[in-house]
Amino acid sequence: MEPERQPQMRARWTLAGVLVALFAAMLLDRVLHEGHLEQTALFYVGIPAVIAVTVALTARPRSTIGMVMASITVALALAGPLLGEGIVCLVMAAPLFYLVGLLVALLVDEVRRHRGKGRMNLLLAPLLVAATLEGTAVSLPRDNEVSVTAGATAANVERTLAAEPRFGPVESRFLSLGFPRPLRAEGTGLAVGDTRKIIFTPRRSLGIGAPLEPRSMILRVSERMPGRVVFAVVEDTTLARWLDLRRATFDWRSGRLTVTLAYRRTFDPGWYFGPLQSYALSEAAGYLVKTFAG
Repeated sequence: MEPERQPQMRARWTLAGVLVALFAAMLLDRVLHEGHLEQTALFYVGIPAVIAVTVALTARPRSTIGMVMASITVALALAGPLLGEGIVCLVMAAPLFYLVGLLVALLVDEVRRHRGKGRMNLLLAPLLVAATLEGTAVSLPRDNEVSVTAGATAANVERTLAAEPRFGPVESRFLSLGFPRPLRAEGTGLAVGDTRKIIFTPRRSLGIGAPLEPRSMILRVSERMPGRVVFAVVEDTTLARWLDLRRATFDWRSGRLTVTLAYRRTFDPGWYFGPLQSYALSEAAGYLVKTFAG
């Protein structure tokens, strides 16, 4: 082959490899959705692994890591318009996709250099397999709680909680990454059975021509005692795609307001989404403390 044609052929093979990798990822996405496995580690670890392996084996680029990172970036950019994913899902999944892609690329390079005898193979390969199986074969604990406490006056807290909520701006930088923001609420009272309906900003899917999807949450007072009230979540179209929020407890018996949010993690792998969800709900609990502390 003529020397000047070699770069052209390499570019063509690279492009073909990237396209094959993206097609394989989209096919795996459909299969996992059909099998209701789209919230397991098989999705969030398996898809970037498939992209990385396919690119490495078909394109054979000079820089495996660089090509894998570029391919994952293209896949994430296309996931919104083609698969209808929202901003929060992409922002939360991106670091995990890049991490898995990097590990697979390192593993492939190690295999090529040492012909399968490198020490890194013995370490990374089992870790990737184990990470992929979480949510299908095994899972970390899913039920969790987060609490935030701040100084407050008991009379002010009870009066504010009993009235129709008024929500201020969300100051948390993390929650400003695209998470739903409360707009208004309906309902008053702290007696058992009293309800609140909270209207959130609509979901803005990145899908082509996708309409805005309204989001709301309905809570009902399930427990009541002096200085303490528990709201059970009875309907949720706001966070249900990301986690299962069970209840919100407000306790002001000690002269301080403590907000506790109980939830169930629905996404895997837990070692990744667990800390993210915990931090996000801690920020949300802090927002509620500030809103109702009076």
